[in-house]
Formats: sequence, structure tokens, C-alpha cells
Amino acid sequence: MAYFLQQLINGLALGSIYGLIAIGYTMVYGIIGMINFAHGDIFMVGAFIALIAFLALTALGVTAIPLALLIVLILAMALTAVWGWTVERLAYRPLRESFRLAPLITAIGMSIVLQNFIQVAQGARVKPLQPVITGGYELFKQGEFTVIVSNIQILIVVTMLVLMTAFWLLINRTALGRAQRACEQDRLMAALSGVNVDRTISLTFVLGAGLAAVAGLLYLLYYGVIDFFIGFIVGIKAFTAAVFGGIGSIPGAMIGGLIIGLIETFWSAYFTIEYKDVAAFSMLAIVLIFFPTGLLGRPEVEKV
Repeated sequence: MAYFLQQLINGLALGSIYGLIAIGYTMVYGIIGMINFAHGDIFMVGAFIALIAFLALTALGVTAIPLALLIVLILAMALTAVWGWTVERLAYRPLRESFRLAPLITAIGMSIVLQNFIQVAQGARVKPLQPVITGGYELFKQGEFTVIVSNIQILIVVTMLVLMTAFWLLINRTALGRAQRACEQDRLMAALSGVNVDRTISLTFVLGAGLAAVAGLLYLLYYGVIDFFIGFIVGIKAFTAAVFGGIGSIPGAMIGGLIIGLIETFWSAYFTIEYKDVAAFSMLAIVLIFFPTGLLGRPEVEKV
């Protein structure tokens, strides 16, 4: 029981990171119907920006952890949001009215560009970071096994809950959210109604990139190592989480992320770690057989 509970805690922390990245996928798809495959690499860029910011603050003598985390978070979100806006403005906007396959090909191309840019700029070796948030709480002990929830795991789960609530309120209670929902239904009619479609889409990319930066910072703090290839691996899993929960649904993206994280963790704990990805993708295939639009996805109804 203690071992199971420990793996449950680990899976929730990992799934929360996947869920934060999946929200970026689902927001972009909900508005323009495009899978932004470069979003995983935006997450990777955010992680590298956070690492560089930590190293710079250490060199400047900033030792207060709360202050350092706040500065790193602001820098990572701001600079990563600029990356997200630039990708949308240069790579996606010119192809918005093109055939549907063109933006998809461009997204894959941007993913490769970002990977290789970071590889050339930062090197291909793994980049470590000394533990920043340490300590935790012992829940209970069973025999020789002690169930521990670390402070970083608490931070990850709390951040996930706060951001998911904030984005849900943003979509449903603000003028930007109404503009996003209008663009999702019909971009032409939204433009005729006075909605600035280009600005709405750009802001969606900016928000998604900022969220990916938060996930990148949490990933860096949790694992302590990053490299230029994490964007592809984690991005594919986050995209899987978005499809699992119902792409276009923010709560669905978060639920999908948690499920993927739990599947990976429990499979690695009780079976073999080499096949954890096979287990996650197999579960996705099984779910899509019975729920073609995902767990919380809404079927598209085309009026004739």
C-alpha cells in the first residue's frame, strides 16, 4: 500500500507537467484547428531560459530562493512568450489560409529548427542544475518503506491546479476568452463582428508559450537535468494527453496529462520501464476506440 501511494504521488506530479503543456496544444487547436508540433520545443526553450536565468542569478549572488524563483519565472515566461509569438507570426500566420497540411508541415519544421538552434547554441550534452527546492514530508511508514511527498511535488500540483483554474476562467469569463470562442466557431464571422482575429490568435500562442515556460521551469526543478531533445519526447506525450482528454478542452487536457503520467509511473514501478511509453500509447488507442473525441471532447457537428 505504501509503495502504491508513493507511485501515485510521483504520477500526479509528472502528469501535472504533461497537463500544463497539453493545455497549450488544446488552446491552439481549439481556435485554428492546427496541431502546433513546435509547442513541445517551446517548452524546451523555456526550460533552457530558466536554467540560464538560475545560473546568472547565482553568479550575481542572488541566494534567496523565493526571490530567485520569482525572477526566473518572470524571465522564462516573458522570453518564452516572445518565442511563441515569433513562431506564430513568422511561420504560421502566412499559411493560415493555405491548405490544411501546410501549417502542419511548417510546425514540424519549426520543431526541428528550435531543436537544432538550442543544440548549436547550448551544446548537445545534458545540462544539470543543483537542487533548488529540497525537503518534504513523511506521510507514513510501512515496514522499511516510507511514503514521502516532496516540496517540489507539492509545488507542481498546486501550480497545476491554480493555472488550470485561471485559464478556465480566462476562457469562460473574459473578453479575450469570448474572442477565442468566437474564433473557434467561425473566424470569418468573428472578424465581421469586430473581433481582431490575428491578435486573438497571437495572444493564444503567447499564453500557451508562457504556460509551457512554467512547465519547463517545473520540469527543470523536478528532474534537475535537461537537454535539447526533451521538447520532442515530452511534447509528444503532452499531445497524447491532449488527445486523450479531448483536444479543445482545457479540463480534458489536464485530466489526460494526469492519466498519462499515472500510467507511465505505475507501469515503470510494477512492470518494466522500457515499455512505459508503449503502455501509455496503447491506452490512448483503447480509449479512442470507445471515445473517438477523447474523454471530455465534443463531437464536431457540421450543419448543412
